[in-house]
Amino acid sequence: MEIRLIKRIVASALAVLVCIATGWTEVAVTIYNQDLGLVRETREFDFPKGVGELRFIDVAAQIIPTSVHFASATAALLEQNYEYDLISADKLMSKYLDQSVELTTEDKGLFIGTLLSAAGDVVIRERDGSIRSLAHDRIVNVRFPDLPEGLITRPTLVWLVNSSKGGKGEADISYLTHGMSWESEYVAVTNKNDDAISLTGWVNITNNSGATYKDARVKLMAGDVKVIQERRDRGKYQGEFIAAGLASAPQFEEQPFYEYHLYTLQRPSTLDQNQIKQISLFPTADVKKVDKEYRYDGSQGDATKVKVTLIFQNGESNNLGIPLPKGKVRVYKEGPDGGLEFVGEDKIDHTPKDEKVKISTGNAFDVVGELTRTDYKKRGDGNEAAYSIKIRNHKKSAVDVVVAEHLSGDWTMLEATEGWVKKDANTIEWNISVKPDEEKEVTYRVLYSR
Repeated sequence: MEIRLIKRIVASALAVLVCIATGWTEVAVTIYNQDLGLVRETREFDFPKGVGELRFIDVAAQIIPTSVHFASATAALLEQNYEYDLISADKLMSKYLDQSVELTTEDKGLFIGTLLSAAGDVVIRERDGSIRSLAHDRIVNVRFPDLPEGLITRPTLVWLVNSSKGGKGEADISYLTHGMSWESEYVAVTNKNDDAISLTGWVNITNNSGATYKDARVKLMAGDVKVIQERRDRGKYQGEFIAAGLASAPQFEEQPFYEYHLYTLQRPSTLDQNQIKQISLFPTADVKKVDKEYRYDGSQGDATKVKVTLIFQNGESNNLGIPLPKGKVRVYKEGPDGGLEFVGEDKIDHTPKDEKVKISTGNAFDVVGELTRTDYKKRGDGNEAAYSIKIRNHKKSAVDVVVAEHLSGDWTMLEATEGWVKKDANTIEWNISVKPDEEKEVTYRVLYSR
């Protein structure tokens, strides 16, 4: 009943709400990573002369009302109200208690009377004074005399303005809204030796703000912008996925802005409500130098696993050198049949140019580590412990493995396998080469001072 009812009243309701002609000449949207969007519009209004009311419809349902900025050479803003009590069948019925309504049921036709209750079954007093109860699910149509005061068909900003001359004029409006976000996603395809990759960047834009922005100028703000988070009720997302901009030419122009980076789409794009739009961030970059790191860190995770990470410099000399927004990287490799196979994924943080990018793809199958404490004893000046770390390589080729250990508190190395390096106050590392079907061992003995 609710859907049929709302459709019946929408036409008449819109005629009441849009009593002042509106139109827009420009719309721009800046989207942030933190479920936030900045909407800027230039609209044409028919301003009332003197003090009067102006209605701004098609505003985002998740607007932050206190963020609205209004500027016009034609009128001054005196007061603002955000109206969001939207039409529903239940709200209409509650507004018409003790008033006359017309109801049509599937099997018994038309009933006219005073509405007494709409909770559960609908109860009316007919013209002859008799009381009738009508099953809610049998009602196919309800007719009301007009739209009750205070109910609207879409979220609306209502302004009280003062214009000395009135008439047509433009106003610049900007506001923040929740329900908008974007994230980067990357696809990396490694070569045969895993020492070079082809990297493609994409942008996924989600619009769940409650409004559509047609032919908008779209900007993306990359960086950790501080936003005070407040608890809000969010509807479940149900939308569509749209892939756009598959061309190889650059579509976003990047530039530093404040302490962040701003990416501006070089063409207008429509952001529909309940839509995820995917746009190419940059053309495929052939990163020519990639290091594949095997790392064993037995005290910080699984004591047998050796982590595999692809590392490359984000520099122009490496066919890259652009600020990379944070996002997920999926890594593929060509399989025996020539098709691509998925080999792992990781998330990268915002990465400036000329910094290293590290993509962990998982753990090696054929390279195994083993960490054992071989001795422990108390001494007058502290505690002494000895450790053995073994790396076994079951691959058909040699591998270089970074072996890391973490030492806490004040420590002194008493003896150790050669080649260890102190990386920071509590971390030491070895870089060892392990031949096929070989086991390599490093040992050390350390004193922890009391």
